Amino acid sequence: MDKEKVLDLAKLARIKISNEEAEILSHEFKSILDYVGQIKNAGFKINDLGFKNEIGNVMREDGEPHESGIYTEKLLAEAPERSGNYIKVKKIL
Repeated sequence: MDKEKVLDLAKLARIKISNEEAEILSHEFKSILDYVGQIKNAGFKINDLGFKNEIGNVMREDGEPHESGIYTEKLLAEAPERSGNYIKVKKIL
């Protein structure tokens, strides 16, 4: 991989690198890709790792919600500033 491709890749990844770093990386990319490519030769299948193709619901079961407002005072007490039942924050815009 040449230096220009490394700089383009860095730009796409939004990483700032110098020309010297790009030059070094251009020489190291082949060995990096060869090292990562060893995964192809690992000699195992996905199912050997215990992964199943079953799809299941990972969400919690719906239940009765807790009583409204039971944590409001605890939450407001932790805020640095408050105005009534609201947390006071600095203006952003």
